[in-house]
Amino acid sequence: MGTALVTGASAGLGLEFAWQLATARHDVVLVARNEERLTRLADQLRAAAGVRAEVLVADLADRADVERVAERLRSAENPVGLLVNNAGLGLNQRFVEGDLAREEEALEVMVRTVLVLSHAAAGAMVERGRGAILNVASVAALLASGTYSAHKAWVRSFTEGLAVELRGTGVTATALCPGFVHTEFHERGRIDVSAYPEIAWLNAEDVVSTALADVRRGAVISTPSLRYQLLSGVVRLSPRSAIRAVGRYRKALEADAQ
Repeated sequence: MGTALVTGASAGLGLEFAWQLATARHDVVLVARNEERLTRLADQLRAAAGVRAEVLVADLADRADVERVAERLRSAENPVGLLVNNAGLGLNQRFVEGDLAREEEALEVMVRTVLVLSHAAAGAMVERGRGAILNVASVAALLASGTYSAHKAWVRSFTEGLAVELRGTGVTATALCPGFVHTEFHERGRIDVSAYPEIAWLNAEDVVSTALADVRRGAVISTPSLRYQLLSGVVRLSPRSAIRAVGRYRKALEADAQ
């Protein structure tokens, strides 16, 4: 896969992607807003793995910054062979009473940025005849859990369509659909998840290693862990009325926890 570009690389799954790719001897381009964290991570990766680590500071809610990242993906110099669209954010608000500006920021980061960067990467990769795009979706894509579910449903559907279009080009597209993962994501989003049992949680290391293995074999959907694979199968076969009922129950759990 050559050089890998990872968005949201300063924390959570993005940080784990950066480490696993670097230790597998891939050069990395690290993208996030926090320059201090990115620079520290790049220094650590160079020292520990002996790889080239570029720092690209960008706010993916800012369209000019997104275009700078897209230009890096189009570059023929040290070309990117794997794009990991990982950046995301948790809103922890209801849509109707919520802050619309925050909703728009989430839409920019988790939908528009995935679209723009996938377009830039796919064009360059198809021209070279090889490459891979990994878009981080979620099991939430199958549920009815506010705009986060909607964004991740778009990512999953978009990636499946992209995989169809890329067939035979030497380039692949994979949607990663994990469940709950032990990372900073929920804490940074001030999301109370204390109501969820430990069995619901996955380790970031396992999620990322499964995702990268699935990318290497050209899988379109990557769902780490047997329990979430089974859950996804049940959800897909269930009537949407039942899924909406689960969404109401989940909201009630979160309200009780607050």
